[in-house]
Amino acid sequence: MKQLTKDTRIALLMGGPGSERDVSIASGNGVLEALRSEGFTQVTPVIVDTERPAIPEGTELCYNIIHGTYGEDGGLQSYLEELGIPYTGAGSATSRNCFDKVLTKKAFVAAGVPTPRSETITTDQLPTIPVPCVIKPPCEGSSVGVQIVREESELAAAVAEAGKYGKELLVEEYIAGKELTVAIFDGTALPVIHICPRSGFYDMNNKYPSMYGGVGSDYICPADISEQETRDVQEAALAAYRALGVEVYGRVDVLLTDDGKPYVLEINTIPGMTGASLFPKAAAAVGISYGELCTRIAEVSLQQPRG
Repeated sequence: MKQLTKDTRIALLMGGPGSERDVSIASGNGVLEALRSEGFTQVTPVIVDTERPAIPEGTELCYNIIHGTYGEDGGLQSYLEELGIPYTGAGSATSRNCFDKVLTKKAFVAAGVPTPRSETITTDQLPTIPVPCVIKPPCEGSSVGVQIVREESELAAAVAEAGKYGKELLVEEYIAGKELTVAIFDGTALPVIHICPRSGFYDMNNKYPSMYGGVGSDYICPADISEQETRDVQEAALAAYRALGVEVYGRVDVLLTDDGKPYVLEINTIPGMTGASLFPKAAAAVGISYGELCTRIAEVSLQQPRG
């Protein structure tokens, strides 16, 4: 396996066909600046518009920063494996399983990971889980299409809205609690972040207010929870990470109830990577700079065996 050097030819892949394209480009531009500031001399940005993008000749590592569809669902990973080009982050099979919330949920249940009770329905069905409940398209990121239903009279409309993103839907019991996230790098959990949306829940508007017009969110890192709760949340996140066999890095979203019980929601295998994103915030809390984090992701990724 090749070692990362400042002259390694890196293709930085961003964009993609999904709903998170603009966010991906913002992340990609951040990573591009970070890698160049760390002294990497051969980084080429590539805006991806097709499922078989042209990779610059001589590329030794593809730095994948495409959130959501194609970049995070195993499609790009499979293509790069076919080409024999190393890439950053989780492998193709892991990516497919983490991106599909139904498959993720099955893996959590099988491994005993604490997670909200759930069922899978199609768009011509109504949930049997009582309200309040949460209805999610299984294969969208950044809370795209997620509906929180508090009254039975809202169910049909919520199913129809979530169903715009696919015929199959995941329905979960609603868990009230703190919204937390745990960044994991190379098998180590970083400090827990408490996400505090200023209005509603942590959807696209509150994640990216400058892009989507929301009022935004506040972030507390390390989270304002007890030492025992911190350990419990990190252990639940690591159990989820291991249950899916995630390689290199990922970010696990967790709810913590008032009585201290963690519930894992999902794993993001290509989390936001702007300088202000949550993963870099968690790394900074343990003294890892943004540029160093981007570099270490590339280093560890180059050592991963691929299919």
